[in-house]
Amino acid sequence: MLDMSKGRYVARFANGRKDVDRALDLRWRAFRGGVGDARCDADSHDEICHHVLVEETRTGRLVAAFRLLVLRRGSEIAQCYSAQHYELSALSGFGGRMVEMGRFCLDPACHDPDVLRVAWGAMTAFVDAEGVEMIFGCSSFIGTDADPHLDAFAMLRERHLAPKRWLPEIKAPSVFRFGGRLRGRAPDPQLAARGMPPLLRTYLAMGGWVSDHAVIDRDLGTMHVFTGLEVQAVPARRAHALRAIAGV
Repeated sequence: MLDMSKGRYVARFANGRKDVDRALDLRWRAFRGGVGDARCDADSHDEICHHVLVEETRTGRLVAAFRLLVLRRGSEIAQCYSAQHYELSALSGFGGRMVEMGRFCLDPACHDPDVLRVAWGAMTAFVDAEGVEMIFGCSSFIGTDADPHLDAFAMLRERHLAPKRWLPEIKAPSVFRFGGRLRGRAPDPQLAARGMPPLLRTYLAMGGWVSDHAVIDRDLGTMHVFTGLEVQAVPARRAHALRAIAGV
């Protein structure tokens, strides 16, 4: 069970259909702008995932949500959501437990950085309890035009590409191949840092890496990169800080 309280927020697993529906409603507002009659963002993976809610302790307001899919080893990689968009056969040789962190979203009206800290504290507690050795998922940039994100993509190419043994290959029909297209482009560090999505920035600060291309997702109006993090690569000071938040 996951039930972690820190300051103004509590993180916990969804408890029944009502909680899952609240997460889907938040995703609808965060990813689809609250447009459409369905009032949710759902797919077939929701039925096989753990859903995590981050709420305000005092009001119960839902401020963040994400889902977790545990894989016993890399040979199960085809079951994950990311495998719809990336050729991940290189990761099938990973021998440890893995978890896909997906559909991470924040209440559009919430701008408190502590929410992200609590979410990662909850992830840390889960990873430790489950013996997870790799965390992965998709990190999204707003919009389907690469031009506003070129410095960020150039920084990813220069400093954060996946090790060759794990590098995802192209599967989606529409991609931006920044690994090749931006060869020789020097990123502006300030523009790159400003353009990195908060979730991706956290992955990278812990030693995470990305694919060499971004998938253009016209359904959600985003571009996303596959993002991986080997737990043993997390710097000791960062791991200590996360465990302090998690209370483990």
